[in-house]
Amino acid sequence: MKLATYKDGSRDGQLVVVSRDLSTAHYATGIAQTLQQALDDWNFISPQLQDLYTTLNQGKARHAFPFDPAQCMAPLPRAYQWADGSAYINHVELVRAARNSEVPESFYTDPLMYQGGSDDFIGPCDDVVCPSEAFGIDFEAEIAVITGDVPMRSTPEQALEGIRLLMLANDVSLRNLIPTELAKGFGFFQSKPATAFSPVAVTLDEVVVNGESAWDAGRLNLTIQSTWNGRKVGMCDAGPEMTFHFGQLIAHICKTRNVRAGSIVGSGTVSNKGVTDANGKTDWPKGYSCIAEKRAIETIQDGKPSTEFMKYGDTIRIEVKGRDGQSVFGAIDQKIAAPKG
Repeated sequence: MKLATYKDGSRDGQLVVVSRDLSTAHYATGIAQTLQQALDDWNFISPQLQDLYTTLNQGKARHAFPFDPAQCMAPLPRAYQWADGSAYINHVELVRAARNSEVPESFYTDPLMYQGGSDDFIGPCDDVVCPSEAFGIDFEAEIAVITGDVPMRSTPEQALEGIRLLMLANDVSLRNLIPTELAKGFGFFQSKPATAFSPVAVTLDEVVVNGESAWDAGRLNLTIQSTWNGRKVGMCDAGPEMTFHFGQLIAHICKTRNVRAGSIVGSGTVSNKGVTDANGKTDWPKGYSCIAEKRAIETIQDGKPSTEFMKYGDTIRIEVKGRDGQSVFGAIDQKIAAPKG
């Protein structure tokens, strides 16, 4: 099933069930007011939501209305936890190669992860508001999961059982603030503003087409499309080159703590390796899922970056289409904006 949260003037919005083709929706009133409520009692509430979803897809829901992504908050407008990994080691290799820094061996066996702000997510069509263009505004196209309760010391296989929903993320980064913050030795903070998520979050069965699932042991084998100012810049495969699958990322959190229902875990920037020809020239036919990676490639090849970061008025669209060609999560479709006033 597909679930979204509609704006209603409150902090947590109102849970809606959305049809498979993203054309219609129905309030989940009487079943659950919010998505967090559903996650807290998933085994009891999700079958009721599934029944409504089935009725909606059959065209029999009496109070259905046209679905409008612009009315959506993030599926979880605020969450108990937002932990973002860096599961694609190619991204790490490129960024470090651009600054002549080696990747430590531990990075290949132990996931990188930071804990972001989870109190103020933004909707899929909300502006990305940034105080200054000089901060180096960048998008990051990612896959994310929402969990149920996952106990401390869970194995990766056990952690996979705790995944309730899939969605997309735009983990906005302010690149020019990052070096100073990391130099302090205490991680990201001001350089990571509010994250945006796709209009809908979906259960794992929603990526099954003709009996074949795109979900493979913690990896989503679909293409994440990034379109910057109307130009498609990334068509990156999310599955095959994901070094650490979602079970491993969640288990990494669980090493010393419980993970509670309503936690969001991100994959990090989806990244694919380049292709090197017989003359040693490397090309990146699948593009990129963040500008920092493009700039790293330019630095490696040309000695300096030539692609600028985002400016006010720029747009970014992030979307995944299933094997049937239909949008799975709806699209994150945002504009970069200055603060008002």
